[in-house]
Amino acid sequence: MPAVTVFCASSEDIDERYSVLAGEVGFALARRGWTLVSGGGSVSCMGAVARAARAGGAHTVGVIPRALVELEVADHGADELVVTEDMRERKGEMDRRADAFLTLPGGIGTLEELLEIWVARSLGMHDKPIVVLDPWGDLQHLAVLVSGLVQSGFVRDVSAAHLVWTTDVDDALAAIEKGWAEAGTHGHAEPTPGEWLEAEP
Repeated sequence: MPAVTVFCASSEDIDERYSVLAGEVGFALARRGWTLVSGGGSVSCMGAVARAARAGGAHTVGVIPRALVELEVADHGADELVVTEDMRERKGEMDRRADAFLTLPGGIGTLEELLEIWVARSLGMHDKPIVVLDPWGDLQHLAVLVSGLVQSGFVRDVSAAHLVWTTDVDDALAAIEKGWAEAGTHGHAEPTPGEWLEAEP
């Protein structure tokens, strides 16, 4: 089954609608039989998407740095919980396990993850779909910035097109499927073995 890495918030000081959105994404992934790869936390949107995916019957993989196991409250309910040494290893593990990337509204950590995977796509290092789900326009400043950078010549049109903007859960997942169809592959690579924690019963 294809796997989708979801980048989203772990902050608890945000409106409940963002966690509701994450839950809708988790259920939608499960309905399609897709695997969820998350940041391995059990709080805020990160926890909501994982719990909803599992409730819908999806396989869930959480990837979390050792230093954040307590801060983000590790998702011990995950079918697979991978503990990495640092953030760089975390992102690498989430990238390797993904067939596509879906970004929900979030803070600087979410932005870092999105930009890094987008740069890699622009450099031809992978051909996996990258979709942003932004129902309330929280990330529209980024979309405007990218548009301006295209006009200034700093970003190529083809690179800008690698980032697909959506406002609806079904549209976001349809965009992922379209990306797979255009690439002709799910592009999945086997993960590098990491340190594992067994999920709690």
